[in-house]
Amino acid sequence: MPGQKVTPLGFEEHDHKACVAQTLAAAEDRCAAEGLRLTPVRRKVLELLAQEHRALGAYAILDLLREAGFGSQPPVAYRALDFLAEHGFVHKIERLNAFVACAHPNQNHSPAFMICRLCDAVAEAHSTPAKGALGDAARAAGFQIEKTVVEAEGICPACLDKAQA
Repeated sequence: MPGQKVTPLGFEEHDHKACVAQTLAAAEDRCAAEGLRLTPVRRKVLELLAQEHRALGAYAILDLLREAGFGSQPPVAYRALDFLAEHGFVHKIERLNAFVACAHPNQNHSPAFMICRLCDAVAEAHSTPAKGALGDAARAAGFQIEKTVVEAEGICPACLDKAQA
């Protein structure tokens, strides 16, 4: 891939430019199909998160929006994040009180996140909350799981490689 920037997606190498373009195209297509409004601010927030591949807080996003010529009031960022999270385009990383672009925007899924404690890189994987020990416990209690947040903290391969060098 000469000439194209390749950076970690989660923790693996990929074509970053294509990744961002695919994330935005998937959001635009879904919004058009479902009659949702992907306003310029919402689109820019999604683009910023897709470019970063790490968790960003609302105020970091607000700073980036300001630099890009958008509004500088916190509600601007929060309204965009609320919309994007409600429709599954981004996920909230509870541990960091920050957001990350969804790695699987066209799939209904329960994500699990691996968060690097050194660089805040985030990898998204699928989880199956209804299976395993949590699912067994829920069934035994007569509880129906509707949503889970699975977050694991550790050290990503890039930071581990730096620490060992």
